[in-house]
Amino acid sequence: MSKQVVSLNRVVIRFAGDSGDGMQLTGDRFTSETAGLGNDLNTLPDFPAEIRAPAGTVPGVSAFQLAFADHVITTPGDAPNVLVAMNPAALKANIKDLPRGADLIVNTDEFTKRNLEKVGYDTNPLEDGSLEPYKVHAVALTSQTVEALKEFDLTKKEAQRAKNMYALGLLSWLYSRPSEGTRSFLEKKFSSKPEILAANLAAFEAGWSFGETTESFSVQYEVAPAEMPKGTYRNITGNPALAYGLIAASERSGLPLFLGSYPITPASDILHELAKNHHFGVMTVQAEDEIAGIGSAIGAAYGGALAVTTTSGPGVALKSEAIGLAVSLELPLIIVDVQRGGPSTGLPTKTEQSDLLQAMFGRNGESPVPIVTPQSPSDCFFAAIEAARIAVEYRTPVFLLSDGYLANGSEPWLVPDVDDLPTIDPDFATGPNHTDADGNEEFWPYLRDPETLARPWAIPGTKGIEHRIGGLEKADGSGDVSYDPENHDRMVRLRQAKVDAIADTIPDIEVDDPSGDADVLILGWGSTYGPIGAAVEVSRRNGVKVAQAHLRHLNPFPRNLGDVLRRYRMVLVPEMNLGQLSMLLRAKYLVDITGVNQVRGLPFKSTELIDAINAAIETLSPTTSESE
Repeated sequence: MSKQVVSLNRVVIRFAGDSGDGMQLTGDRFTSETAGLGNDLNTLPDFPAEIRAPAGTVPGVSAFQLAFADHVITTPGDAPNVLVAMNPAALKANIKDLPRGADLIVNTDEFTKRNLEKVGYDTNPLEDGSLEPYKVHAVALTSQTVEALKEFDLTKKEAQRAKNMYALGLLSWLYSRPSEGTRSFLEKKFSSKPEILAANLAAFEAGWSFGETTESFSVQYEVAPAEMPKGTYRNITGNPALAYGLIAASERSGLPLFLGSYPITPASDILHELAKNHHFGVMTVQAEDEIAGIGSAIGAAYGGALAVTTTSGPGVALKSEAIGLAVSLELPLIIVDVQRGGPSTGLPTKTEQSDLLQAMFGRNGESPVPIVTPQSPSDCFFAAIEAARIAVEYRTPVFLLSDGYLANGSEPWLVPDVDDLPTIDPDFATGPNHTDADGNEEFWPYLRDPETLARPWAIPGTKGIEHRIGGLEKADGSGDVSYDPENHDRMVRLRQAKVDAIADTIPDIEVDDPSGDADVLILGWGSTYGPIGAAVEVSRRNGVKVAQAHLRHLNPFPRNLGDVLRRYRMVLVPEMNLGQLSMLLRAKYLVDITGVNQVRGLPFKSTELIDAINAAIETLSPTTSESE
């Protein structure tokens, strides 16, 4: 059947179903094919927090949202253009986000009386008129999948499991996605199970054929490739990007990479990814707890490795005493905190930016630690390299603050040339560095570099540079244990000055202010980059003058940040917390900050930030009487 093909410049699709329906796999495969076609894209996986929520209930709904376009985009979209609801629970959990007139594909087989009652539907929404605002496509996905696989030696339950491949085939046809990658993926995944492989391929083909032949879909859509800089691209999510950044830092520094980690959502994928790369000299230890994870990493740093520990907010709380030890030892260490909703266990599968003050101050004593944060999934790669550079050159623990949205979201990544990446010089100590009053040469482990204030990195076992370490305060220079009040004051100030000196090697913050006379600056950090960029773009198209800037370094701040903040009449700071960066900026620069805050476990919508920008402009505008 020949159908009309309509060109679109942007589409947002959300797959939603039970946690056992394979929605994450379906979304991932659709994303991979979309990336291969050359569209720009951005994704938002949404996992249920319950490990085994009862089937067919709202707490067990798993969703995957994907935006793809023929131009550069930075967010997964505020709302879907099409929702695929595999059961009533998926419909109940997601229908509120679907705009009027959008497409709704519903698996009618699951809308039984029992399943409807599970989620509180008194009547069937497919029959009671409540879905009239949408373009409803009622498809018996489950039974049609079973029918397509009746020739295979499968139980009914086994055949039903392939309904996600049927849905993937249908959506791949509807949006003109290629299928070669999915075929290759299935062939690799089920190479040892030929019957299951054949069934999944058949289900995919059946879904594709249904789209071609059914009258339910009279139009097929296409989205042209986006114009991107030339180079080699791959689709990447934040956690693997961060892992590759650590490997690249290891290669560029000549240091073996060591990860000591205890699995915790949403950081565990970094451990999984690094464990696959032992051929790069990576050593991974899955420790028995968070304290053992960081303890092993500190030991690796003492031994001359690029040492890393990965965790989320609850793990940072457990690691805090050991982080203080690393501050005192002045050893390179990267602490990756993939932030999630809190407090306590909180929302383990959702995103938040609420660990900034914990990273800044969450240790006993004066324990300053640099903080670096990525702005997008692919930027996790470069942020990891920057964190490694600071840790090695300044001999300090460094916090790398990612979050759940960055960790699980994906986008196309222009693979860099390794030779273009910065080199990192460990500059190990090789011998005595001090002469005592009697003319004898000796090694002082706390004799500092005059520019960076970093102490020597002395590898144990190197003749002539034997030294002691530990958590007790050290004498300046010699490293002997010291309880002297004046020495302690001096060492505390030196450790702070060392962190402050990092600002000399980070770039000034750049402000995007095309008009040059904007009154409002919107300043972000971390994963707010995408929604802020989208909101600013729309606001400027609407004639609003607004400036934009984004922070990578949160401790220390860029040298020019204070001057930038004082240049604008109003500074908006969107954060997925109650105003933690706002508090730091007010305290340091004595400027007024207007926070735009939410803690829903979800990233900002660009429309929310557009409203905030408009409200700011209205606040600054003169009233009618004043203008008269």
